[in-house]
Amino acid sequence: MTDVAFAGLAAHAAMLDRGEVSSRELTELFLDRIATHDPVLNAFRVVTDEMALAEAAQADARRRSGDTRPLLGIPLAIKDDTDVQGQTTPMGSCAIEDEPATADSEVVRRLRSAGAVILGKTHVPEMMIVPFTETPTFGITRNPWDLQRTPGGSSGGSAAAVAAGLCSAALGSDGGGSIRIPAGCCGLFGLKPQRGRVPTAPMVEPWHGLSTWGPITRRVADSARFYDAIRDGGESFTEAAERDPGKLRIAITSNVPPVMATRPDAEQLGALQGTADLLRSLGHEVVERDFPWGPVFGNFLARYLRGVHDEASKMPYPERLSRRTRGYMRMGGLIPDAVLARARSEEAKDRDRAATIFSDGFDLVVMPLFARRPPKVMYHDGRSAFWTLNSNGRWLPYPPVFNHTGQPAAAVPAGFAGDGFPLTVQLVAPTDGEGVLLSVAAQLERERDWPAHRPPATP
Repeated sequence: MTDVAFAGLAAHAAMLDRGEVSSRELTELFLDRIATHDPVLNAFRVVTDEMALAEAAQADARRRSGDTRPLLGIPLAIKDDTDVQGQTTPMGSCAIEDEPATADSEVVRRLRSAGAVILGKTHVPEMMIVPFTETPTFGITRNPWDLQRTPGGSSGGSAAAVAAGLCSAALGSDGGGSIRIPAGCCGLFGLKPQRGRVPTAPMVEPWHGLSTWGPITRRVADSARFYDAIRDGGESFTEAAERDPGKLRIAITSNVPPVMATRPDAEQLGALQGTADLLRSLGHEVVERDFPWGPVFGNFLARYLRGVHDEASKMPYPERLSRRTRGYMRMGGLIPDAVLARARSEEAKDRDRAATIFSDGFDLVVMPLFARRPPKVMYHDGRSAFWTLNSNGRWLPYPPVFNHTGQPAAAVPAGFAGDGFPLTVQLVAPTDGEGVLLSVAAQLERERDWPAHRPPATP
């Protein structure tokens, strides 16, 4: 059954279809593993065990009656920035009203409509502000590959749960890398889709349009099947993941956006070069090329910091926010309306500039996701908001800008370091390019077979 726990969403769906396992058995397996491993990982804020077992029994009955919904009986975890009816959504904080949501968010409603079983809600940093999952209210979430390192954030609990084999897949959200960063930290696949591909309701343009929702998964096929249950428009992601990409022209780049005082270290450049070599061996034309960043990072930063200020200002008890969160709020409050409006008006120009690399004949771009390995837990403890912001910029110069431009980007596993810690790269596609990204990521997965590896902390 341990092999079953790590099989992933698509394999679980096939096993359910063949009658090799029931939804109740699968749900019980995950609940047992949560009870065993989550006291150390702290991935889940709440586990809805009784409700999950009832939903699993209902899914089994529906399957016996001929129901063929795509996620019928699949146990999922939900990031704790997303409403689940009957559960609170504290967003990593004690500054919010402790009242249960009266309705599911739209993405959860779609998952339920597809037949999913909800296991519980996973931890986030306070207000989803930082890329590590630690809060004064709910404690530290740890990486199952190295318990002394962060699983990333803000979807850190979701990534830790998937990596540890505690659910079939998990919902995340991404306003500056928050699907891709924890996926990369935990050796998983994480696609941030094209803006507008997944509904954000009941939220309207969260973080001034930067944020979107999507899954963190073990396999590319898992993500594709999950997205096909929640997306609006576009081709079938499942079909795209199954398609041979053919011979593509792929740009390899490692230059960072201007004003970012950092550069990728040897470990991250090794992951990039290894991926470039693998793509060449698969028949692709791979060319080194600088990415045309322009002043994009400053425009992202204006939307991000002002978004933090505006979202945190809605909290009923702002005095309960942590010192660091209040510091981020103050920085965001220094962004005038005119600067925010200009940053938003520059989005199309910045996207067009980024697109010049594709108009030059490249189908896809591969770059680092990180400049260095994820930090140790508590690395930022006691530090100011300004210090934390700069530290995170030196670690993560690459992911955030694609929330500003709105194009698809994904964290794709890229092998392992000498000590067994997972490595990652970022694939970036043109507008509406999820299909090509999924097909290449699936091709890399077939060669590297990263899902066969399991973290040492949660056997």
